[in-house]
Amino acid sequence: MAWNQPGNGNNNDRDPWKNQGGKDQGPPDLDEAVRKLFSKFGFGGKKGGGSGGSSGIPAKGVGIIAIIALIVWFIAGFYTVKEADRGVVLRFGQFHSLVESGLHWRPVFIDSVEHVDVNNIRSDKTEGYMLTQDENVVRVELDVQYRVVDPRAYLFNVENADGVLSRATDSALRFVVGHTTMDEVLTRGREEVRANTLEMLEKTMNPYSVGLQVVDINLLPARPPEAVKDAFDDAISAQEDEERFIREAEAYAREVEPLARGQVRRMLQEAQAYREQIILEAQGEVARFEELLPQYENAPEVTRQRIYLDTLQELYAKTPKVLVDVEGGNNMMYLPLEKLLEKQGRNTNTFSPARVPENVSGGSSNSGTETQNTRSSNRSGGRN
Repeated sequence: MAWNQPGNGNNNDRDPWKNQGGKDQGPPDLDEAVRKLFSKFGFGGKKGGGSGGSSGIPAKGVGIIAIIALIVWFIAGFYTVKEADRGVVLRFGQFHSLVESGLHWRPVFIDSVEHVDVNNIRSDKTEGYMLTQDENVVRVELDVQYRVVDPRAYLFNVENADGVLSRATDSALRFVVGHTTMDEVLTRGREEVRANTLEMLEKTMNPYSVGLQVVDINLLPARPPEAVKDAFDDAISAQEDEERFIREAEAYAREVEPLARGQVRRMLQEAQAYREQIILEAQGEVARFEELLPQYENAPEVTRQRIYLDTLQELYAKTPKVLVDVEGGNNMMYLPLEKLLEKQGRNTNTFSPARVPENVSGGSSNSGTETQNTRSSNRSGGRN
């Protein structure tokens, strides 16, 4: 039979609370239960030996409680600061001191400790669409890396120092992008934007003394809005081609410049040698004329004729063309001696005009006279 069914065998007045004989006594007395518990530890007793005597806590029990509470309070005061952390001790809510990593003790309920990570690098990301100097919209993402250098300033100088840094970063980035063209933000000016943003961020954060140090910032690749992305991709490709052509031109210049400098040095050396050669030849001519002057003074006509013949010999030796003028004729003959020499395989320097064929004149009736004049001309030119 279930416990909640009335009656139980011959004893129909039993219930779960063990009330016998139908007497309803109610739930047990809590005061009596607590009193019995204290009496087991010796903290309670009866005065006068009667049941109506009052109970109390002896001085020995109070001392034991105090000692136990003191031991628990003392043990609870030990705490550990991690290697990467610094402990900020607050006494009644006010800054008291900084503690290094390791095992420390504090009076509980009097001091509290805030743990601040000062070794690990923290990161914060700023992104959004920003307006450039040339009134274009570009999406820029910036990653800031920083760490805590002053735990006290980090906790108490400002509220939510990480949020202050994030807002200052966004402000500095928007300022720099607003003074930069879109092409520079997307391509060649990215490093300059990063450096200017870092400088602006440090100037903004220094007056607040938030206890944070910016280690580095990383400007992620910026991109234009999706609606004009294809056009900007083409523009970026063209700029990359331009930079590639510039590098190729610089490489070609580095390759050609040494050769050009070598040619310049060679030309200078040749010019110097030519200058010295002309000077020496001129000095030789002067010396020859100085030696010739006494002979000219002794025999002017003979010396003049000799100089004339030597000059003609030098001129005729330098040209393979011979023009023959016939007395009494209206035509002037041209003898292509170089062509004749090519056919006969002879050297121009050893060529003798006396062996020119008779039909060179082209069948003229005055061929004998022309040949005779040519021979006489060459004999006069080849005389020493």
